[in-house]
Amino acid sequence: MLAYLLGRAGVPVTLLESHKDFDRDFRGDSLHPYTLELLDRLGLADKLLELPHERARQFRLHTPTGSVTTADYSRLPTRFNYVALMPQARFLDFMADEFRALPGCELRTGSKVTELRRENGRIVGVQDIEAGVVIGADGRYSRLRRLADLPAESLGARTDLVWFRLPHKESDPPDADVDLFFGRDHYVGLLTGTQGWQLGYSVPKGGYAQARADGVEPIRAFLDEHVPWLADRTHLLTDFAQTTLLSVDISRVRQWWRPGLLLVGDAAHVISPVGGNGILMAIQDAVAAANHLVPALRNGPVRDEVLAAVQAEREPAIRIVQNDQVRIETRAARARELGRPLVPARLLRLITALPGVRKRAARANAYGPNAPVLGT
Repeated sequence: MLAYLLGRAGVPVTLLESHKDFDRDFRGDSLHPYTLELLDRLGLADKLLELPHERARQFRLHTPTGSVTTADYSRLPTRFNYVALMPQARFLDFMADEFRALPGCELRTGSKVTELRRENGRIVGVQDIEAGVVIGADGRYSRLRRLADLPAESLGARTDLVWFRLPHKESDPPDADVDLFFGRDHYVGLLTGTQGWQLGYSVPKGGYAQARADGVEPIRAFLDEHVPWLADRTHLLTDFAQTTLLSVDISRVRQWWRPGLLLVGDAAHVISPVGGNGILMAIQDAVAAANHLVPALRNGPVRDEVLAAVQAEREPAIRIVQNDQVRIETRAARARELGRPLVPARLLRLITALPGVRKRAARANAYGPNAPVLGT
């Protein structure tokens, strides 16, 4: 997204992708109303939404004591009053095609960054490429972050997820979109999509080896009890080889930049899957970065204060989101230790008693805190 925004503003960009293509299984498939409105402003939303996708209009919690809709996107005053769920690989292919069509923009696939070029204490490019600024947007295991010696500090994730898929059926509840199903010791996150249901079964941090030793039967039993409409297909989960570990992380780099280099997205701050807003935070990083970098790049190499300004603008929002996630993780871990329900019944009653809470929650999740406005 940042490469596209820079190229759209007339800045020559070389975009390096370490893989040969984007044909792999990503975990984040959600495009929030903010992202769709941004794409609409860029003239891309209608074209993107011609591709297969699902539209989630609610976020719901289910516990043994009741269910509640915590966010209702349909109440938002926007044309895009939903979260579009589209395989991330498809979205990346779409953006890559739009980027390549811009003059002065080149996408190199199968291109791994192995070294940073430095002159007089400043990063001036990678390998054989000179650059007015190098952007590290290479995810939670960022190679550029390591090469620049910008370590990420863990903020205390307490949960991991065992991730797998089950097929859709026509008889599935039509209002099931993005749902969390809570038991006493575990929860399952359920996300609809064009390739079936994605499910994440929670285990304590570092508990994947024990869960693997226990096998898939406890997961099937949890689904049969707490998501009974999936019981007619849980037998399809037969082996742990059908699952993958989503190691939940909440971490942040103290300084997102070095002279000549800027980290954005998960490279700078890893967002947990809670709330499904990792892509949203990364897209907003791209918008804020473009606003600062476009005028700076027109005047030569980017000064340190410009890079620092991107972090200063975005870090408060990231702190709010991550602090909320840490609180949720801590409460869930404490509840497990004490043998209490992960979501107390009184919390459900409180949520349902407050007028307008669904709309406010939807807006908070749809746009995030301090959302930047594209100015270029």
